[in-house]
Amino acid sequence: MRKPGTIERLYLDFDGFFASVEQQAHPEYRGRPIGVVPFAGTTSTCVIAASKEAKAYGVKNVMNIQDAKNACPDIILVPQSPDLYRRAHNALLSEIHMVIPVDAVKSIDELTCRLEPGERHDPEELSRKIKDRIAAHVGPFITSSIGFAANRQLAKIAGKQDKPDGTTIWHPDMMPGPLLTLPLSDIPGVGSRMEVRLERAGIYDMAALLATQPKQMRKLWRNVTGERLWYALHGYDVQTPRSGRGMFGHGRVLPPTHRSARHAEEFSRLLLVKAARRMRREGFYAGRVWLWLSMKEDRWFGQLPLPIVHDDMACLSALRQLWAQARAEISPHARIIRIGVTLLDLSVATQRQLDLLLNDDVERRKWERITHAVDHLNTRYGRTIVSLGEWTPPPGGNAGGKISYTRIPRAEDFW
Repeated sequence: MRKPGTIERLYLDFDGFFASVEQQAHPEYRGRPIGVVPFAGTTSTCVIAASKEAKAYGVKNVMNIQDAKNACPDIILVPQSPDLYRRAHNALLSEIHMVIPVDAVKSIDELTCRLEPGERHDPEELSRKIKDRIAAHVGPFITSSIGFAANRQLAKIAGKQDKPDGTTIWHPDMMPGPLLTLPLSDIPGVGSRMEVRLERAGIYDMAALLATQPKQMRKLWRNVTGERLWYALHGYDVQTPRSGRGMFGHGRVLPPTHRSARHAEEFSRLLLVKAARRMRREGFYAGRVWLWLSMKEDRWFGQLPLPIVHDDMACLSALRQLWAQARAEISPHARIIRIGVTLLDLSVATQRQLDLLLNDDVERRKWERITHAVDHLNTRYGRTIVSLGEWTPPPGGNAGGKISYTRIPRAEDFW
């Protein structure tokens, strides 16, 4: 495995992305503490993202709304605008591409670039060019923190050391010095549970972690991720294999006024149709469907096999069966707070294998033709004008196009 002798990676992390995009788009929010929430009027969920002004009062992402108000009484709660964040993400990528090619988009607010030899001698100037171009062509209220290091993992950790709007450069000959003063929680992927596991192994600080061996790290993490992390922390150029598509799904927190089983079932239909649309666009069939419900003091989960399908009728038919099971097992007065649907056991369209014992190919192909015709009409008009059953999004809209750090929505997700 190669160990670079100079910086080769840039990692960019936008500061308070959702909140800063709202401030850029709405002048009345600039310089004021704001918290982005799932929908207007909510008081029983959490702040999805906080502006730097709100963070200065102690407000954190994914903090209960009441706790956020206690910390910052003047906080302004702003309903999420997922399509605005999608458009801002695409605009920002375009501007960064004008300075340096983007190697990989890691999330809606994080990306990494590979530095060519000519781009390694003056990282401060490169960082300044990126920030200046964003400020000039998108807006000065969307700032970013940038890290430079020998590999992507170290660059990511470096970028978080001088937030917001900072630039941190870790040359290989400086290492591991900058790491030694950091808490273990600064390593991506080390949460509270992992810290407990490390402490049980006698590892309480970064120095002790760096003194381990690769196989020991693999054992601590219980998979190859730990061994890869060891090499990354020691400055090696670690190339993580690209992961394959494993599922398509959507989840949704229900508004307080729509937490009955009837409303939850209606909204789950829309989420499943959105997931099936995404699956068809990317050329997959599903062999299983999941439904999960989260209540205040209980949870329910059910699954059913599918005969390798991707049409809406087959997916919705299975969902109805799952809801019949759910209604028989949960209280009729249950307050359902969150729902989720998932299509999985995927098959690439060109490798689909039909069930020899299930002679439904003629019926399946008929519904596939109908579904493709519906997709064509909705694509042509850029919105949902045809659907199987009523199409009534929940309050706050954005069924299937919700705010997300890990998945970049497409325009079609908001139809």
